[in-house]
This record gives sequence, C-alpha cells and structure tokens, in this order.
Amino acid sequence: MKKLELIAEEVHQEFDEHTSVRDEALKNARALNRHCAHAIRAVHRDDHDKVDEDLNAATELLGLLREMRDKFPSVYFAGYTQDALKEYAEANIVAALVRGEQLPSPTELKLEKYTYMKGLAEVVGELRRRILDILRHGHSAEVEKHLKDMDDIYGVLVTMDYPDAVTGGLRRLTDIARSIIERTRGDVTLSFRQERLEQVLGEVEDRISKNSKS
Repeated sequence: MKKLELIAEEVHQEFDEHTSVRDEALKNARALNRHCAHAIRAVHRDDHDKVDEDLNAATELLGLLREMRDKFPSVYFAGYTQDALKEYAEANIVAALVRGEQLPSPTELKLEKYTYMKGLAEVVGELRRRILDILRHGHSAEVEKHLKDMDDIYGVLVTMDYPDAVTGGLRRLTDIARSIIERTRGDVTLSFRQERLEQVLGEVEDRISKNSKS
C-alpha cells in the first residue's frame, strides 16, 4: 500500500499542475478574445493605432497559449483555447483586408489550419458590417473590393470538402458565409439602384428648375 500512496501522490502532482495550466489557459483565452474584439471594433473605426495595440497584446497571449501545446495538448486543443485562436485569426485577417495589407497565412499567425479556416469564414460577417457602414454614406469602390473579398473567401471555403472531424465544423460556417454574402449582395444592389435613382431625380429637378427660369 505504500507504493499506492506514492502513485497517488504522483498523480496528484500531475493533476494539480494540469489544473493550474488549464486555469491559466482559460484566463489567457478570455483576454485574447477581448483584445481581438477590441481590434475588430477599432478596424471599423479606422483607429489603426488601437488595432495594432490590441493585435500586439493578442500575439503575446497567443505565445503563452502555444507554450503549453507540447506538455498539455489537451488544454491547447480544447474548445475554449481554439475558439480564442480562431478569433485571433479573424481579427488579423479583417485588419489586413480593410487596410489593404497582405493576407496573413496560418504559418505566419502560428495557427492550426482548421482554426485559421474557421476564423477566415467568420471574416465574411465583419466584411458585411464594413460594407453596410460604408453604404450609409453612399456607394464606393471599397464596397466592391470587400464584396469581392467575400466572394474569394467563399470560393476557397467551398473547396474544403472534408469531414467535420477534420475541419472542426467548417461546413456550417461555410453555409453561414454563403447566406451572408447573398444578403450583402442584395443590399449593395439595392443601395446602388437607390443612389442611381436619386441622381436621376436630381438631374430631372435641375432641368425643371432651369426651364421654369427661362
């Protein structure tokens, strides 16, 4: 029984360490989510200094989470950790597309491929938000650019025809992205027609005003 006590003590030590690492991972994952959310909001406000500040803070947290990958893979690959890393992918991709920068790769972001792809899929929703913000002030070339970005992302997503066990549930996010793109394209078309109609009505009013004065 003495040996059993030694075994129990060894197990306690490992479980205590595992629990401590898990608690730390949860704290860092929550902080990572928060910085990514702040970065995305800053992107929509065109506050690039704030974007960089939060992305830099998020990158530091990513490093802390990756340190536990080899010794405690169950913590690193847990849903709450990977969900936070998905947000990290989304924030970096949104920032790059809106600022006209080179798209970061999974390797550059130090992310698993399936986590990166899920983040990429959710970028579509943020691009829709960006487009709608722009449309409130009128049609512009940026709207067309981001609509093309959305189409390009979806064009890649539909090629990932693999089981959910491999992609982490990417198929559902792909379906959601398609729905978002269809709604956005309809909104853009309606906005363009309304803007064009307002231009035509303005031209008619100008002609009527000139004729009445002559």
